[in-house]
Amino acid sequence: MSNPSSNDSPIVNRVASSALVTFNLEDYYTPGERALLDIKPWLFQELVLKEKDFREFVKQHNWQQYDGKFLAIYCSADAIIPTWAFMLACLHAQPFARQVVVGNAEDLETQLFRQALHQVDWQQFKDAKVVIKGCSNVTVPTSIYADATARLRPVAASIMFGEPCSTVPLFKRK
Repeated sequence: MSNPSSNDSPIVNRVASSALVTFNLEDYYTPGERALLDIKPWLFQELVLKEKDFREFVKQHNWQQYDGKFLAIYCSADAIIPTWAFMLACLHAQPFARQVVVGNAEDLETQLFRQALHQVDWQQFKDAKVVIKGCSNVTVPTSIYADATARLRPVAASIMFGEPCSTVPLFKRK
């Protein structure tokens, strides 16, 4: 007599055999060392930009330390910084850094991800059921999830978020 709880049929991985296409944003992470440059110490009393002093700080700064790195230049002080000040700092950093962004670490990551997503052939997802993978070993800015969703919407049949075994439906073409 066979045990009613035993099942002789093979275990089928329905997730693996489904028509879902996983879009993993982690695949679009740009590897490389990141650096942050806070210009707050270059301000008079860390509040006011004095042009002559600022230009001297820019001139004396060791820009070579950013060689081959992705650099974000920002100011942590609640000060009004003229646009030209960031432009001047960027000009000095550009011969060394792989890329320079005005903003914080998240702004830098957002810029790098957007550049990578710009290279994607979105037509490969035409009429596909796409799952934008939720878990990642790298930090993916929330705005990048929204960006990928907006790029997939015109081509995908449906868009879900999460993991193929547990998704949150977001969009389904009518």
